[in-house]
Amino acid sequence: MSDRSARTFDAAERSAADTAGSAIPSLAEFERALETVSVVVQDTPIESSRFLGDILGAPVYLKCENLQRTGSYKIRGAYNRLSKLTDEEKARGVVAASAGNHAQGVAFAARELGITSTIFMPVGVPLPKLQATRDYGARVILRGHTVSEPLEAAARFAEETGAVLIPPFDHHDVIVGQGTLGLEIYRDRPDVETVIVPIGGGGLISGVAAAIKQRAALDGRTVRVIGVQAANAAAYPPSLEAGRPLDVAIQPTIADGIAVSRPGARNFAIIDELVDEVVTVSDDETAKALVVLLERAKLVVEPAGAVAVAAILEGRVSSDGPTVAILSGGNIDPLLMQRVVSHGLAASARYLTIRVPLPDRPGQLARIAELVASANANVVEVLHTRQGPGMKINDVVLEFSVETRGPEHRELVVETLRGAGYEPEIID
Repeated sequence: MSDRSARTFDAAERSAADTAGSAIPSLAEFERALETVSVVVQDTPIESSRFLGDILGAPVYLKCENLQRTGSYKIRGAYNRLSKLTDEEKARGVVAASAGNHAQGVAFAARELGITSTIFMPVGVPLPKLQATRDYGARVILRGHTVSEPLEAAARFAEETGAVLIPPFDHHDVIVGQGTLGLEIYRDRPDVETVIVPIGGGGLISGVAAAIKQRAALDGRTVRVIGVQAANAAAYPPSLEAGRPLDVAIQPTIADGIAVSRPGARNFAIIDELVDEVVTVSDDETAKALVVLLERAKLVVEPAGAVAVAAILEGRVSSDGPTVAILSGGNIDPLLMQRVVSHGLAASARYLTIRVPLPDRPGQLARIAELVASANANVVEVLHTRQGPGMKINDVVLEFSVETRGPEHRELVVETLRGAGYEPEIID
């Protein structure tokens, strides 16, 4: 979607927003929800980042929902929705489908409100997310290998048992609960001019945009809201262009928490009206952002929660004043973290794998090690082989990985090897 002027609310629009049944929740609803969810949510900090501020050319602050209870903002919408259930609905229990954050939010909220919860999750769900959901008291049923299969199973379960289905984003109460994050941001940074928000189905950004824009309007101010999607799961740009929600084919992405093939209907209506811009970032860019957050901010963030920072790093967004990037979650499997960090280092030209043909005589391995050391690079992995497709009986190939300090240092390592008469091949 192309950039649009910052959306604001005049008095007539605020009155219309307060009308029952309006697509845009009223400011009063968000304020009541903040009182409701404050019973369970943590008041997560907003940390400044000089590093990101230098890149953006404006002050940058990080809203650390990765430090929230259950590890993400999802508890806000889940608790607000469950708190609205009648006693009869609570007695029937609730059901949800999720591969992670929504599951934990619903399970935790249900436990706090004394409601029985059943969560359908895909068979391959990471063990930490599975165990956390069970630890919050939910009955977990593994079903299928994609998110769509648990969703279908949860819908059937609700129909057969009478349990209340709790959607992850496309529900008024969920949107209002997620929007409490916008009120917190404005309370802590009333000078904020731009908020950058991850987008999956749209629950978080629709709530944040509606809440913060209405609150800022009371002070005669405007706040720009920019959404960020994973490039491999970006349903909003084509949908906004078409003027209606569209299905898109999702490609594999490390940002699985925002991999949604179709915008929520309620969410789309609000986003189309209030969100100023939507941009996308690649997996490589997201991986680089995770490394930056680890090194510069000392924060562990899941890929979906880091896309706002990726957009800043890659120059996809602009701002002339104080900017808040929402870190929406921190639930990342340690094994995935290991792979993503390695990928992020490679994408930042700080991890280099090289293949070098060698003469089959003693001392060549030691010679390569000396050359790499002379370029002040550190070897972290080595494979020395005489076997492989296309190799002759006297061929030897050395494949090794080194840590570098960036593009210039990476080039120095390669040129050092070439200068010594070798023919290094960089492996992507």
